[in-house]
Amino acid sequence: MVEKTVQEINQKIRDGSVHVVTAEEMTEIVETLGPKGAAKEVDVVTTGTFGAMCSSGAILNFGHADPPIKMQKVWLNDVEAYAGLAAVDAYIGATQLSESRGMEYGGGHVIEDLVAGKSVELRAIAYGTDCYPRRNIETSLTLSDVNQAVMINPRNAYQRYNVATNSSDRILHTYMGPLLPNLGNAIYSGSGALSPLFNDPTYATIGIGTRIFLCGAHGYIIGEGTQHDPTHNLGTLMVQGNLKEMSTDFVRGASLYKYGTTLYVGLSIPIPILNENIAKRTGIKDADISTNVLDYSVPRRSRPTLARVTYEELKSGGIVIGKKEIRTSSLSSLHKAREVAETLRERIKKGEFYLSEPVGKISTKTVFKPMRQTGGLPLVKDVMTDGIGTIKPDVSIEEAAKRIIKGGFNHLPVVSDDGRLVGIVTAWDISKAVAMKKRGKVEQIMTRKVIVVSPSDPIDIAARKLEQYNISALPVVDAKRKVIGIITSEDLSKLLAGGT
Repeated sequence: MVEKTVQEINQKIRDGSVHVVTAEEMTEIVETLGPKGAAKEVDVVTTGTFGAMCSSGAILNFGHADPPIKMQKVWLNDVEAYAGLAAVDAYIGATQLSESRGMEYGGGHVIEDLVAGKSVELRAIAYGTDCYPRRNIETSLTLSDVNQAVMINPRNAYQRYNVATNSSDRILHTYMGPLLPNLGNAIYSGSGALSPLFNDPTYATIGIGTRIFLCGAHGYIIGEGTQHDPTHNLGTLMVQGNLKEMSTDFVRGASLYKYGTTLYVGLSIPIPILNENIAKRTGIKDADISTNVLDYSVPRRSRPTLARVTYEELKSGGIVIGKKEIRTSSLSSLHKAREVAETLRERIKKGEFYLSEPVGKISTKTVFKPMRQTGGLPLVKDVMTDGIGTIKPDVSIEEAAKRIIKGGFNHLPVVSDDGRLVGIVTAWDISKAVAMKKRGKVEQIMTRKVIVVSPSDPIDIAARKLEQYNISALPVVDAKRKVIGIITSEDLSKLLAGGT
């Protein structure tokens, strides 16, 4: 049995005899030499990941102004930071949006700008006190002007991501990027065999106090991350590092179209090879790591798993669901993850980075729970109008006009012979057709791309769709796309009026 200590490995770092490899290289070594041989040969394995880590941010201390101010609200480049910490401390989160530029710029970009040495505009307001009389301030500053700048990320190094795809007939804009209609693409994230937590899934060497590489700086693990769910291979870590020591090579602000901003974080955890069991685990291959493909067009609580695939399949550029081949793309960067792992390896070999033993354990039994909701949210089926009339596409425009007048409604779903929704026609469509003296069939004037909702959807989803697409009604359809009702902006207005 091979046995080493962290102290022994650190001594090898000092005398220059340490053998360090990346996690991808370790896979080949374990295959060739076996776990025992690999444990004898290798001292440290460096991991790496570089991806969008939304739950990231930084605490900044600006120093006291003269006269002093106790900041009630503070903005950096028009991005609000949380000021409820102390007089001149603030936490800027990666996903907070600019109040002037919206989704194009946010907290992640402010952090990158600071690391890049750029000047940032600070604006703050306060209510004023005897000891902090100032009520507002505007100034510019750089990272060198602040006293402390500490990156503190509540959730990083996500062990495994689900793969996102979309079976609906419209594009979806998500935190995984744009999902094309009709299973047009599948997006994944994570570096697979390079992933830190897949190289030590039992947290034998990873714990509170473990020294890590964070965005070019030497940082530390300070606890389990939020949403830590190791029982389902969904572990996360809470980490911190000195923003002033970081590099824009490994930290970048980003904006996901129609979703918002985030921060790309480069993170590496060194795994000391203390015995052959640890060596065996660091020999993991992409083919050993599997994850679920989920349909993001379905509400989260009932989102189906379409397939289970490996990172080897994902990295190949395509997966198969049923008989359909779907091209894959990664939200994270494997190229940069490799650079992160290689950079840490070189620092260890040069004696610039030493390993640390954890001072506390990371839980292996935590389970992530959904939010407890004490107030029930009304569903579409509770508000919709059911028993509505429908019409076939080959019915005349004149007949459709008569039905709308007789029924006293403004929307008429158009269905096929088997009852499936194929379009919708409105009172406005009819009026326009009559004014233009059209004498054809409903199919000539109907809207074919119909936005719909499910009866089990919460009403806020319906409200968002009405606003997003600037429409006044949504047909309610079942799993077979058969019309069972309709919900209108008027229905929602009545509901809100009744609750006030």
